Amino acid sequence: MTPGQAWAALVAGNERFVAGTPRHPNQSVEHRSELASGQRPFATLFGCSDSRVAAEVIFDQGLGDLFVVRTAGHVTSPTELGTLEFGALLLDIPLIVVLGHDSCGAIKAAMSAYDEGKMPPGFLRDLVERVTPSVLSAYRAGTRDTDAVLTEHVRQTVTLISERSVIISDRVSQGQLAIVGLTYALAQGRTSLVAQLGDLHPTEAPPVDRSRESS
Repeated sequence: MTPGQAWAALVAGNERFVAGTPRHPNQSVEHRSELASGQRPFATLFGCSDSRVAAEVIFDQGLGDLFVVRTAGHVTSPTELGTLEFGALLLDIPLIVVLGHDSCGAIKAAMSAYDEGKMPPGFLRDLVERVTPSVLSAYRAGTRDTDAVLTEHVRQTVTLISERSVIISDRVSQGQLAIVGLTYALAQGRTSLVAQLGDLHPTEAPPVDRSRESS
């Protein structure tokens, strides 16, 4: 697939999920057996570990379709970047999707830590520290709304991936890969595009939602 074709497949799958008409593709016994010899996923989903945001479900995909990386608050470390590079370079995946969602516990924890001036214990501190730059950016833009912080965090994650990974940025510049940032509404089940790097041609992408973009 091209980046645009991969994007179109995800958009169509999410529309089926929202409408309550999922096809549950590629989940048969026969397909499971075919995949034993290798995988060729068409998109990488880098999302939050929240149990309500299962990528294959909300995009109506099946076994072997998505290469999924999940951390709380989709925070990024060298391990996650290496996994994204694995998908892009070794599996030749044409699309990376950064997926955030409303009511995110990691976003709320980072906002509370900043507002109260008190860091959480253990490795939760590391999690909060990785989200805090997005909190500060949204606050500087004049908003303390959790959805605005979420959108900013998705956008910053898209930028961070491209800036820190030469492998990924090179593939984006060569037209082999695109990165999109999405927010997900838990109640409605719908995703909204808030960031994009790379060309989604030949499939036209929906307009980017800039309603919460920082000024």
